[in-house]
Amino acid sequence: MPAELARRGLAPFAVALFGLAVSGYLTVEHYAAAPALLACPESAVVNCAKVTTSSWSQIGPLPVAVLGLGYFLVMTALTAPPAWRLPRLNTVRISGAAAGVLMALYLIWVELFRVEAICLWCTAVHAAAVALLSSVLWTSSSSR
Repeated sequence: MPAELARRGLAPFAVALFGLAVSGYLTVEHYAAAPALLACPESAVVNCAKVTTSSWSQIGPLPVAVLGLGYFLVMTALTAPPAWRLPRLNTVRISGAAAGVLMALYLIWVELFRVEAICLWCTAVHAAAVALLSSVLWTSSSSR
């Protein structure tokens, strides 16, 4: 694997790990007996508890946090440095990262117009999805 690609491949991997960590935290908090999301006030606009416990916090039987954890677990594997040796995975990586951004846009809409509150931890995950798509596109374009 060329050294330049290896260095560039670390950016999407780091972003995916960040998303994995925050999604993991949200998953643990979802299943906690007494959830207390750190550094998220309960004001009119910013209210993580309102967002993460609303009826919109699940898609079918699955909590959104668990879906995010699974998504970032897969993206972490797809963006791990050894995975960049397989250029045929570029389409899968780009499609997966784009799907993450689409889901983030949907969840932002839900927060703003259905729940009427913003979760700072969720916002970190949404930002990670956008950063992941950007870094995957950047790295994929350099591998050609």
